[in-house]
Amino acid sequence: MNWLILIIAGLFEVAFASCLGKAKESSGTVMYLWYADFLISLSISMLLLLKAVQTLPIGTAYAVWTGIGAVGTVLMGIFVFKEPVHFWRMFFLITLIGSIIGLKSVSTI
Repeated sequence: MNWLILIIAGLFEVAFASCLGKAKESSGTVMYLWYADFLISLSISMLLLLKAVQTLPIGTAYAVWTGIGAVGTVLMGIFVFKEPVHFWRMFFLITLIGSIIGLKSVSTI
């Protein structure tokens, strides 16, 4: 169950990073709404991470959490913010995904 909580925490990390990107593109009241969404997503992500590390190893949990956030944020950048896609970017993204899966698979809990 705590692995599921950790995955959801990672998805909220993607959400708060995406909110920053949307806030950068916005102005006025809309920009402040994106910043509010950022703070809400950040809080939820941190609370879920806190819950997950009560039973998961902190090193593994933190690495998986940041990895999910990094992979998700790169994919959001590509698909939502139209960032460039090239071989080396995708190569290292796949390497990161493999590392996350490897950490999860060697975890004793």
